[in-house]
Amino acid sequence: MPDSNAVERTIRPIALNRKNALFAGHDAGAENWAAIASLIETCKLNAVDPHAWLAKTLKAIVDGHPQCQIADLLPWNYPVNV
Repeated sequence: MPDSNAVERTIRPIALNRKNALFAGHDAGAENWAAIASLIETCKLNAVDPHAWLAKTLKAIVDGHPQCQIADLLPWNYPVNV
């Protein structure tokens, strides 16, 4: 019988996010939750520390990063060795 533990470990975070999103409280809250969860998972896929990326991105926005250059702040443009 094949072992499915690796697959189960892989999909567990997705299932937990889906379960937690049920308690967003409002459609707008659920959309915001989905956007943040998507960005965090994108960080993981690009080998970027989500906490470091989020801290740097929020600081850049507060410091006046131009909206026309928002693509520079996306996880796949974040330098991994920062």
